[in-house]
Amino acid sequence: MSLSAKTCIPCRAGVPALQGEELEKLKAQLPTWQVVDGHHLWRAYTFPDFKTALDFVNRTGAIAEAEGHHPDLLLSWGKVEVKIWTHKIDGLTESDFILAAKIDQIHQT
Repeated sequence: MSLSAKTCIPCRAGVPALQGEELEKLKAQLPTWQVVDGHHLWRAYTFPDFKTALDFVNRTGAIAEAEGHHPDLLLSWGKVEVKIWTHKIDGLTESDFILAAKIDQIHQT
């Protein structure tokens, strides 16, 4: 099943953050995203103007609410930066990759 077809699962404290081979397997499915210091995912999207970027932020917010998993979003003229990690464990889980895949999906539409 593709990452974008899955649903984010609420994380429990004490669950270990993804590392090593497990992290690399998920990263391979999202080649446009960067894994930063093994801690979070980051990607920048570009747009032709502010309004289009803002629309993308609003659609991303709707997905985040539906999934119960919320990224950091930085909106500027023609650009949106997205940073995702699981705050409860201060690291990455599969849900972070699921959310990233869903955000990529709306960017393509």
